[in-house]
Amino acid sequence: MATHLNSFDAIYQVVQLIPQGKVTSYGAIAAYLGMKGGARMVGWAMNASHTLENVPAHRVVNRNGILTGKNFFGGNRMQELLEEEGIQVKEDKIVGFQQHFWDPSIEL
Repeated sequence: MATHLNSFDAIYQVVQLIPQGKVTSYGAIAAYLGMKGGARMVGWAMNASHTLENVPAHRVVNRNGILTGKNFFGGNRMQELLEEEGIQVKEDKIVGFQQHFWDPSIEL
């Protein structure tokens, strides 16, 4: 269990660096952290982060730009948060996903 918590902390540190108006994917975070096949772990960390105000989990989506974690925000809150940052969402998918994509392996 402690390993998961340490991994979650590392994931949260990366997520905290995603700039406003940008998004990344579960897999991009996992690849940056060297967690082979760790996209699911990143998803678990995002699901567990909803009590942490300093972790912008709404900026983490799947590799196709789909808001797969939106149910954990309740209603359309994930979409609303992204739209407040200037990211357009249509049918649960980010419009112009590549323009908004932030890759920690390149940026950090």
